[in-house]
Amino acid sequence: MTLTLGHFLSLGAMLFALSVVGIFLNRKNLIVLLMAIELMLLAVNTNFVAFSHYLGDLHGQIFVFFILTVAAAESAIGLAILVQLFRNRASINVDELDSLKG
Repeated sequence: MTLTLGHFLSLGAMLFALSVVGIFLNRKNLIVLLMAIELMLLAVNTNFVAFSHYLGDLHGQIFVFFILTVAAAESAIGLAILVQLFRNRASINVDELDSLKG
């Protein structure tokens, strides 16, 4: 059995749908929200790599490296903000984080 483009695109669609469900079902915990966003980026990267391989062009795979770099920076900054929020508020519940509301 050979893996076709459709297999990779369906895997990307399932990962993307799982991340959207994770975002909508859990709006309380910031860690789960960050993990769902990272899963969404992984689904998009899977599609980039699949199309890049299918078309025989390396631009999609190079673009994935840039996306992974930005995602790593976003995760590090998001985790640092989360640690500071937990130190100040002793909770990472999204409903309790209303100090930035105008």
